[in-house]
Amino acid sequence: MSGSVQSAAAAGSAMTRRNSTARTLRLVGRIALYVVMIALAVMFLVPLAWVASTSLKTSAEVFVQPVQWVPKIPRWDNYIEVFRRLPFHRFVINSLFVTTMGTIGSVLSSLLVAFGLAKIRWPGRDVLFAMLVATMMLPGVVTMIPVFIIFKYLKLVGTFYPLWAPSWFGGAFYIFLMRQYMLTLPNELNEAAKIDGANNFVILWRVVAPLCGPAIASVAIFSFLGHYNDFMGPLIYISDNMMYTLPMGLLWFQGRFGQFWHLVMAASMISVAPVIVLFFAAQRYFIEGVQFSGLAGR
Repeated sequence: MSGSVQSAAAAGSAMTRRNSTARTLRLVGRIALYVVMIALAVMFLVPLAWVASTSLKTSAEVFVQPVQWVPKIPRWDNYIEVFRRLPFHRFVINSLFVTTMGTIGSVLSSLLVAFGLAKIRWPGRDVLFAMLVATMMLPGVVTMIPVFIIFKYLKLVGTFYPLWAPSWFGGAFYIFLMRQYMLTLPNELNEAAKIDGANNFVILWRVVAPLCGPAIASVAIFSFLGHYNDFMGPLIYISDNMMYTLPMGLLWFQGRFGQFWHLVMAASMISVAPVIVLFFAAQRYFIEGVQFSGLAGR
């Protein structure tokens, strides 16, 4: 009896030590993870901090060694000078217009097509969806020339239409993203709406779309970033300086005032500010959008 008690006590002591060791290892692993994440965050934030710091300096302070991260006298008038040197406000307005139209088009087109591929049964649906997904493997440079020829034939080169109009005809990735989310919605909702006399458009706008909030937000965020940061489109289709978007306007500004790095950095901060605001305003949806992008197995 005494031996059994001693064996049980030894086993309990060993289990306690193992649990303590496991907790210690988990704690060490978590601390190591936080250290790595903080190091990566600092590494990625240093360039942005340098841009912000340089945008508030004078030309003579830019290359002072050692680096002065906090200017003695912040030059907020550098941002005003950017708008004085070039019509930067036009670039902002142009970018917001193209981005807004493109984002609205991406959301509406992906909703319509995804609903047809996810909630309506028709012959050849799965085959067409497979072909749609296959187009995601084509690099953009493959279709660049044919698309340019189409817009040239339509006499739309030199306008904003080539920058946002294609979004209204659907994007394969956005449609795939929206369809995969719609597949998670119960079909009983659609059947109940049909019993009440609703057609497919009513079901889409009043039943399905309100439930697709996270997917819609994800598509909107990805589309916003894609159109806002688009450089190749304006480079190909826009020749009028007053129609430049921010990426092209920033290149033009750098070409003319590249020796004034404090002004170039101020222009860069103006360009990146909407993206930073969007990220903090929709951070949760942005993370969900990254998660939704891997829904192939759902």
